[in-house]
Amino acid sequence: MVPSGYHNQVILTGAQLLSQARISLSRLTELPESARPRNAEEAYRCQEILVRQLLEHYGGAVIGYKVACTNPIAQKQLNVDRPFYGHLLAPFCFDSPAHVPASQFVERVIEAEFAFRMARDLPASAAPRPVDEVAAAVAGVLPGIEIVDSRFESWTTRGAPSLIADNACNAAWVKGPLLENWRHLDLAAQPVRLTVNGRVVREGTGSAVLGHPLNALQWLVNTLSSRGLGLQAGQYVTTGVTTEVYGAERGDRITADFGPVGTAELAFE
Repeated sequence: MVPSGYHNQVILTGAQLLSQARISLSRLTELPESARPRNAEEAYRCQEILVRQLLEHYGGAVIGYKVACTNPIAQKQLNVDRPFYGHLLAPFCFDSPAHVPASQFVERVIEAEFAFRMARDLPASAAPRPVDEVAAAVAGVLPGIEIVDSRFESWTTRGAPSLIADNACNAAWVKGPLLENWRHLDLAAQPVRLTVNGRVVREGTGSAVLGHPLNALQWLVNTLSSRGLGLQAGQYVTTGVTTEVYGAERGDRITADFGPVGTAELAFE
């Protein structure tokens, strides 16, 4: 039998390797077996340590969560069969229109995503919360662009535990203006267009996100609750990519257009 302290050291070592790689903008082939989480629970523990280490280095705080792999295309690309989540960190969140140095990233994978801002707390609950209860706690919806970057060279083949440990590959987030009067909108049917340098390069709808962006929010609320965690008023949640992803380059001017929900703009310098 392997003592529990051994696995605690595995998780700590994995977080340290990921933190060092992110700060130095380097990449790992994979986490060595002596530092690799074996399952989702160990991966989330590793992620939590990584987040603390990054905030100790960069400053700031957690401002919410990202939900990853809510889109079947993304699940296929990453060889996973279910969503997972990461943390949104203040040092890597920007207001639209954002001008961000391309040199801050190894890759610049662009994802156009609906996001929500919470109006009230949703603490951990013994019973799963229905989607209507989750929606009632939302202050508004906003357009966003997530920049995805990984600490792994061949990150699409690393598997869910390593990707979860890497804070679900979140590198940065650009948020557009909050729309408080949103409940009359059909977010599932809402077209989303990603434009790069004046040309539409990707298109999709909110239905790509577990059928509806609110379904992704509900998934997060109940998944956090199963781990004894909750959402807090004022936190943001991004709900997953609505189109196929786009690999951006230095000099790209990017707009994610969500129709009446608004737009988010990003320029890589």
